[in-house]
Amino acid sequence: MPMGTVHHDLAEPTFEPMIQIDMEIKAFVSAWKHCDYVSTYMARMISQNRSDSVRHSNLFSSAFNELLEVAFRTRHADGELACRVSRHGATDRIELTFPCVPEERQFYEQAVSLVAGSEVRERYLNSVSGDLAPSREVVLLELAIDYNATLRVEEADGDAIKLVVDLPLEGLQN
Repeated sequence: MPMGTVHHDLAEPTFEPMIQIDMEIKAFVSAWKHCDYVSTYMARMISQNRSDSVRHSNLFSSAFNELLEVAFRTRHADGELACRVSRHGATDRIELTFPCVPEERQFYEQAVSLVAGSEVRERYLNSVSGDLAPSREVVLLELAIDYNATLRVEEADGDAIKLVVDLPLEGLQN
């Protein structure tokens, strides 16, 4: 390597799979309480070996429940919901794959790009200070601001979308 050249390893860290739950989207959207059931179960399963397992479980469950509520609002009636949680060090990765119509895919791609933007805190404060009910975009902004999450959209098979959310909960300050 020539002098003065800096080589950075840009490889993605390896996230070890921990747990995955798959269910028909029709069953999932049949009752709002499924968001809470799935998030609570997953949080309890993955939090056992954290330094403060109760705190971690509560934070993870809250963040994951918000993400599941985004998927709950899908307008696509067929397909599967897949929830996978993996870990690398202090970061838990949620991969949430669910069916969506093309307009929803466009919305998520645009919303995630806004979450990654430089004005994310201002957008979040403006959205929560309004009188409107929380939107899917506000939920994504909240994950980025309150949980220091990074979000991205990945390709999924068929009429589905995969939201990938990295949550560094173990390092969050009280």
